[in-house]
Amino acid sequence: MKRILITSALPYINGTKHLGNLAGSMLPADAYARFQRAMGNEVLYICATDEHGTPAEIAATKAGQDIQTFCTKQHDVQAQVGKAFGMSWNWFGRTSSSANKYLTQHFGEVLARKGLIEERTDQMIFSPDDERFLPDRYVEGNCPHCQFDSARGDQCDNCGELLDPVDLINPYSVISNARNLEVRPTKHLHLRLSKLQETVKIWVDERAQNWPSLTRSIAYKHLNEGVSDRGITRDLSWGVPVTKNGKIREGFEAKVYYVWFDAPIGYIAATMDWAEHHGSDWKRWWRVDQGADDVTYVQFMGKDNVAFHTVSFPATLLGSGEPWKTVDQLKSFNWLNWYGGKFSTSQQRGVFMDQALKILPADYWRWYILSNAPENDDSAFTWERFQVSVNSDLADVLGNFVNRVFRFAHSRFDGKIPTITSMGALEDKLVKDLSQSIETITSHFEAMEYRKATRELRRLWVKGNEYFQSAEPWSKIKTDPQRAGTSVYIALSLIQIIARLSAPFVPFTSEKIFMALGKQDKLTWPTKDALDEITSLQSGENLGELEVLFRKICTDDIENWSTVYGGALSV
Repeated sequence: MKRILITSALPYINGTKHLGNLAGSMLPADAYARFQRAMGNEVLYICATDEHGTPAEIAATKAGQDIQTFCTKQHDVQAQVGKAFGMSWNWFGRTSSSANKYLTQHFGEVLARKGLIEERTDQMIFSPDDERFLPDRYVEGNCPHCQFDSARGDQCDNCGELLDPVDLINPYSVISNARNLEVRPTKHLHLRLSKLQETVKIWVDERAQNWPSLTRSIAYKHLNEGVSDRGITRDLSWGVPVTKNGKIREGFEAKVYYVWFDAPIGYIAATMDWAEHHGSDWKRWWRVDQGADDVTYVQFMGKDNVAFHTVSFPATLLGSGEPWKTVDQLKSFNWLNWYGGKFSTSQQRGVFMDQALKILPADYWRWYILSNAPENDDSAFTWERFQVSVNSDLADVLGNFVNRVFRFAHSRFDGKIPTITSMGALEDKLVKDLSQSIETITSHFEAMEYRKATRELRRLWVKGNEYFQSAEPWSKIKTDPQRAGTSVYIALSLIQIIARLSAPFVPFTSEKIFMALGKQDKLTWPTKDALDEITSLQSGENLGELEVLFRKICTDDIENWSTVYGGALSV
């Protein structure tokens, strides 16, 4: 049994996440966790809300709430929506936890003692009207790279370039809209990444062969361009206080650690919270000197997070000189866009997870997003593509196969699993095809290639329909009822195998199918012995009733959703 540690990029606390967030981290991580559990491996899937930084403060102010109340409420909302989408987290924590405060301050002090953190005087934006420094997203203006007029102080949403507030052209305060801003000196701590570049590059070289090309290209781009020292503190009140020798660092009383320093440390802290809650040992997952040496650590994230996870966070762990577990495989994704433009939480553009669940159940969205995962290029969500995917895959193929077999079994075999007699050429071919499909889907899942896995899975759904159509039990029932019974038994057996293979993608549907087959055990992954798998059902068992699994999306639906949520119909 393997031990698999899985983390997905932490969702910001500033509101319910959109489908782009789901596609780039949480959903593929969940599908992989479900697959590995089904394979019988020990899996720990950790996530948390990222609660520090300017996005949280700005969102709390807009909501008219104090920051702690806002974060607590939003954490609960995201946890509930995530579970409704089928997120099988072992723990969904918070970066505002005492564990993350302890660990962040620990790393800060250890790195400082090793000469890898340096106090410097920076030039930062100050607003006399607001009587405060304006870090990151408290400043907006024109992007110096693409001239986009709503670039934020930490990044441009249009071109994706990372920015500092002083880089912006015609900057203004997000708090007051004031433009009479000044550049003033202020002390901050910097992580000396330049001193760690060679250490990080050696580490990347050792692991990059296990990473997809997107991850490798981003990691080496930043390393080859030369890593610059990076500020790790900000002039904010909400966050992890900066300490030295266990006390607030002098001159840093009104400063906190930068969110991108403390957020990745939150993976470890959330594991600590999970362990405390379950009476387990977090160190066997994170300390290679205490049991984590046999752990395979897999991270999932969008491409905009890769640089931090292949350079900055490893530099923190490696620079400490302590035996921390570092990532083995890093699966990154391009962006799922909204009609060619970006989804945006701050600008409320696109469909969000809570809205999606009001439109259709989670499995519709899970299938569409994973079967169109932006693995090689950016992909665009449109209502029309969503309609085609749901109708042609879920309704016409999977749903049609399962529902027609169940209807026939109920009407002609009294709602029981019929007896299997001898198998013929049709069954022999199906077993051969099934064996190949199980092997192929397993291989694609192990490689975390979601598009390929869903394509092969859909082919198996099609083969199920083709088998049932060729077997013609509705005709055979009159002349050869035993033969009809065998074909229905085989079709039902194939359905239970399909439910297990489909569970990482459509878990709620797979569970419905399993229950209707009278199966109470877990959705384990099928073995390579296709013949044994397809003859494993118990004849004579009662079948449950099964409602229509997937309804079709019609043009009226598309028109209505486009009106309510945005998006343009194809012309």
